[in-house]
Amino acid sequence: MNAPDPRDQLARPLNNPFAEALDKPDRYVSFCGIDCDGNARILMQHIRRHIDDPTKGNAFWDKFRDKLEGRSSERCDELFLVHSYINMIRELFETYEDDDALALLQKIEEECC
Repeated sequence: MNAPDPRDQLARPLNNPFAEALDKPDRYVSFCGIDCDGNARILMQHIRRHIDDPTKGNAFWDKFRDKLEGRSSERCDELFLVHSYINMIRELFETYEDDDALALLQKIEEECC
């Protein structure tokens, strides 16, 4: 019986989930190609645009801002705050019909949460 020729394996494409993750990010395979922290920072800019407006603020968003800036306790990172308050953030964006922010929130929820 002949031994398999190792060169035959070189001709076949390798099934590498990490390489595939770079083409189509999937958090269940790898976080390669997913910028969770960067997207969370951008989302915070959307949030701040609303909550820093005195006509839109309330006690909840004041506390949220304090956590973001580290005034009420240790500073929380942006991604942690998104994870913790995703439903409140969604409600904020829905209230003010901020479709771009909602799309980014959805992306973060699917890729990072």
